[in-house]
Amino acid sequence: MVSEGIIKKDQIDSFNIPIYTPSPSELKLEIEKEGSFILNHLEVSEISWKAACGDELNDNSGYKVAQLVRAAMEPVLASHFGEAIMDDIFYRYQDILADRMSKEKTVFLNLVASLTKTT
Repeated sequence: MVSEGIIKKDQIDSFNIPIYTPSPSELKLEIEKEGSFILNHLEVSEISWKAACGDELNDNSGYKVAQLVRAAMEPVLASHFGEAIMDDIFYRYQDILADRMSKEKTVFLNLVASLTKTT
């Protein structure tokens, strides 16, 4: 979108969402390294993107997942890039998602940790 003149390069360079999704082993290591908690149990569950799309992945699946992401992320994106390009961003995103979903197993990973505070 920068190369098309829709978004300015400095807008991309200044955009940051401080989200990090650790692997189970990274989470375990950080809990142990920090030292304030004992890890009692760590559970990993995979939720197929198919669950967000109904029983079958189809041509509409990218749209459905994009709408889930849009519901959470649009306010953040719109405040930085402007409301006018939101439809374009998410149309492009749904195409990217549809392509990925047709080529690989796509899942959301949930990590659930049971901790006990050390004394």
